[in-house]
Amino acid sequence: MTSRRDFFFGGAYTAAATLGLGPQLTLMAAITPAQAGVTVGSNAANALRHQLRGRAIEAVIWGMPAVNTLLMYDQMIKAGGKPGEIIYWGRPLDWHNQTLTPNPDTLYFMGFWDLKSEGPMVIEVPPAGDDGSLNGNFVTLWQMPLEDAGLMGVDKGAGVKFLVTPPGYAGTVPDGFMQLVADTNAGYFLVRSNLKSHADADVARSVAYGKRVKFHPLSADPGAPETVFTDVSGVDFDSTIKYDPSFFVLLDRAIQNETWIDRDRAMIDVLRSIGIEKGKTFAPDSATADALAAGMADARLILAARYDAGLPPFFDGTHWTYPAFPSVIQSAATGYAGSDDYPVDDRGVAYSYAYIGLKRLGAGQFYLINIKDAAGESFEGGNTYRLTVPPDVPVKQYWSVTAYDRETHALIQGVDRASRASNAAEVQTNTDGSVDIWFGPKAPDGKESNWVPTDPARRFELMFRLYGPTHELFDKKWTLGDVEQVD
Repeated sequence: MTSRRDFFFGGAYTAAATLGLGPQLTLMAAITPAQAGVTVGSNAANALRHQLRGRAIEAVIWGMPAVNTLLMYDQMIKAGGKPGEIIYWGRPLDWHNQTLTPNPDTLYFMGFWDLKSEGPMVIEVPPAGDDGSLNGNFVTLWQMPLEDAGLMGVDKGAGVKFLVTPPGYAGTVPDGFMQLVADTNAGYFLVRSNLKSHADADVARSVAYGKRVKFHPLSADPGAPETVFTDVSGVDFDSTIKYDPSFFVLLDRAIQNETWIDRDRAMIDVLRSIGIEKGKTFAPDSATADALAAGMADARLILAARYDAGLPPFFDGTHWTYPAFPSVIQSAATGYAGSDDYPVDDRGVAYSYAYIGLKRLGAGQFYLINIKDAAGESFEGGNTYRLTVPPDVPVKQYWSVTAYDRETHALIQGVDRASRASNAAEVQTNTDGSVDIWFGPKAPDGKESNWVPTDPARRFELMFRLYGPTHELFDKKWTLGDVEQVD
């Protein structure tokens, strides 16, 4: 009679012998569980716990961009907004806006859509002119870029009408509209209405221009329905990543509300094993909840360690880096079209410290990140630092530098301002055209106009923005030097 071991290994042995692998396979078959160090019961339970913990890590890293979106969506609802409407900040952002690495030197307009409920959505971007201009980005739930608009977008400032369509849409697209084919029902857009300066008149002009954006369902009354705008300036808006059980609740919500994208189907069993399964209630038992908590802690350490190790340098010999790993930048531009790559790990890092996706990074805007001073040390909020911005910054619009909380990647709480920019009239320029920007708990004497305050109890990080960058930046004909600690 054929033994159980023969049943499992006999056929394999025959095939392996043909390939010259018979002796090795025979040896494998002869090893008992005890000889392999496996004790059925306790060791198996430990192995399963390790598997669940590992799968929780993978779920956090893979799910980061979707959870990032849903955190902002929930804050939008809490602030009084609704899907199909637009929330906006009617003045430059302050620390009450706790989104990830936002820009406090422009005005933000934000709209979320739900294609399952409302069907295709219309978004109309006005042409640029003397009354204003914008930089806009449109993304799916997973923050995959659908298109960019505005001065450096697909329309080159001429204005454009988009129709965002849901997965599997087979309807018509009205004449004059550009179709944005979404592979998720949820998504959003971010419009930055550019500021000439922070003066009240320029802020008011920028708000008025931003309110020319139109956003409504295609099914709405064709008589140009009014877009609803809600000003959320000064409202506490906290979408920083929460490394706690709520993360998995949001991830489950994404799975329940969306159809699976083919490239992500390998995650179906991974998520099922930790209690997230389409059509079923997410209610992990105590053992699974423990594994999720442990995996969450590990994922947070992994993401932080990779971020701390540094992104690729942009200027050789400095600590100014690209805003994301090249794999993410490339995938964002192509819609993850690469047949041999899918940078889930790199993407998870990116959306742990930022949000929104750009299809054409470097056309409308470019970003540089810095988390280390000239000596390679982390920025400490109790120290004073100086950044010298050389003259002739290669931009058509403006440049800015912003300080963020190193742990949360949001604006530093409780400070009066978070940045200095070339569109802030009070910023002083040196005789050679360069600008010195100071960071620290208090301003050096006579440098208040060029000072960005920090919290002495917390570390910080920097982002340098270039709006309308020119080829001199990418040709490295202009270089931004390191940040120096001065005391």
